[in-house]
Amino acid sequence: MTTLPGVVLEQSSAGAGCQSETVEVSVVMPCLNEARTVAACVRVALDAIENANLVGEVIVADNGSDDGSQEIARAAGARVVSARSRGYGSALQAGIAEARGEYVLMGDADGSYDFGDLPLFVDRLRCGHDLVMGNRFAGGIQEGAMPFLNRYLGNPVLSWIGRLLYRTPIRDFHCGLRAFRRDSWQRMQLRSSGMEFASEMVVRASVLRMSIAEVPTTLSQDGRNRPPHLRRWRDGWRHLRYMFKYRLLKE
Repeated sequence: MTTLPGVVLEQSSAGAGCQSETVEVSVVMPCLNEARTVAACVRVALDAIENANLVGEVIVADNGSDDGSQEIARAAGARVVSARSRGYGSALQAGIAEARGEYVLMGDADGSYDFGDLPLFVDRLRCGHDLVMGNRFAGGIQEGAMPFLNRYLGNPVLSWIGRLLYRTPIRDFHCGLRAFRRDSWQRMQLRSSGMEFASEMVVRASVLRMSIAEVPTTLSQDGRNRPPHLRRWRDGWRHLRYMFKYRLLKE
């Protein structure tokens, strides 16, 4: 198994039990102080894997939690990867690097995404798509789950700009629930450490002419009792800057 520099792998007994099996799907969840929700997310993902008769694993990519999230995730049946570099992208890079599945599904550990939708994503990947994006606008957004400006201005505008610049049909550029083939991931060669990681993935897949599909998924209110990690204006600007900067470099 390849390990990135600065990544520490901690394996639960649940993870150790399937080393000899061929893993079809790995679920990777970035985590920073999600003690209230991570166990439920892990259990839903494990149930989805079992109900779909898949061989799979759940990896929690911890980004420096100090609320016991690591122990809670491990007790729920996940493997825990500790990423020493801070950032959404850094956590996902660390978790994906340790994934053993042919397919990888990523999603936040805050309770906002339904990991029970996993079979929809796997079915599309089995059909040959490289990247499968969730579409929250097609599946349904629970009241209060997405701020008004994000729902009616930020996400639609950024997605429109992404479609215009990169000729991709994706309607929800920034859905955090998405899946991809591991070999396609290796071709993408993603580098972003922050929230713009989400944009970089779609941009790179589009530039490489990968096959991209969308499936409807739902967005629920997260279970946090603190402000979200996402900062609307700062992170929106980072997404926008990345999309234009990459486009200009390719001209």
